[in-house]
Amino acid sequence: MTPRMRVALMIEGQEDVTWEDWVALAETCERSGIEALFRSDHYLSVSGAHERGALDAWATINALAARTSTLRLGTLVSPASFRHPSVLARTVTTADHVSGGRIELGLGTGWSEVEHTANGFPFLPMGERMDVLAEQLEIIHDGHWGTGPFRFHGKHYTLEDLDARPKPVQRPHPPLIMGGMAGPRAARLAARFADEYNTVMATLGEIVERRAAIVAACERAGREPIPFSVMTTTLIGADEADLARRAQDLATWRGEAVDLDAVRDRWIAGTVEQVVQRLRTYEEAGVERIYLQHLVHRDLDTVELIGRELVPALA
Repeated sequence: MTPRMRVALMIEGQEDVTWEDWVALAETCERSGIEALFRSDHYLSVSGAHERGALDAWATINALAARTSTLRLGTLVSPASFRHPSVLARTVTTADHVSGGRIELGLGTGWSEVEHTANGFPFLPMGERMDVLAEQLEIIHDGHWGTGPFRFHGKHYTLEDLDARPKPVQRPHPPLIMGGMAGPRAARLAARFADEYNTVMATLGEIVERRAAIVAACERAGREPIPFSVMTTTLIGADEADLARRAQDLATWRGEAVDLDAVRDRWIAGTVEQVVQRLRTYEEAGVERIYLQHLVHRDLDTVELIGRELVPALA
């Protein structure tokens, strides 16, 4: 039997999501039966609204881990440029202990130059950012989460005699998610290190193409294909009138109108029934988890609708 598509809520934490908002979102997810709450890892609004605040992703996740009991938590994705890999590995391991084994780590290169400049992070050319990502993946996966002796001498990091490594609760380690467009080097890294590959805001054709690249890379690495997932903006209503009202709420939040017909090829947009039909086509294309990007984050009614109607319909 084909497993049901897993559903996670995805929140853009850099868009003025307060601690009170995070608590309300987490409590609503748990109460409504949503399996996982993920957040972006940014320090500056990516919509250009730089007056919006951004709490640190992993500090937030550690705090939420202590406030929840069943909800899985993670990033989609943490830029390798923000933290030293030894700091990141221990922070994620700490969250795994606090939560009792409910943490997932998404890791990528980082992409927002203005964000890096504003916060004093180096923003290297793409090839070098991929070098940093490759080193961090090896240090975290093989070093901190591995079992044998580990030393590392790379272009960007040197580690000597890495001992006293606290091990995560989850075995062999928390799921490690890579995200991107499944280019050749990213696919090779995913086949070696990742437990899931995620792509963002993709059309159905792009999903099929990118998943094929990951499957092929895994086959070349002598490994079974890893799960493939999609993250995309979501607009869902109980009926057409409810959908139109929520589209207006999103337009107010964005500061521009939402043309549902124009966005349906990349967004998940429609009534519950329409969204279920759309996600069934994703399942047929090999998508195993969907991250529903909920932009109007104080709209908890939508969160409850997802848990009450969408999740059971996909089971």
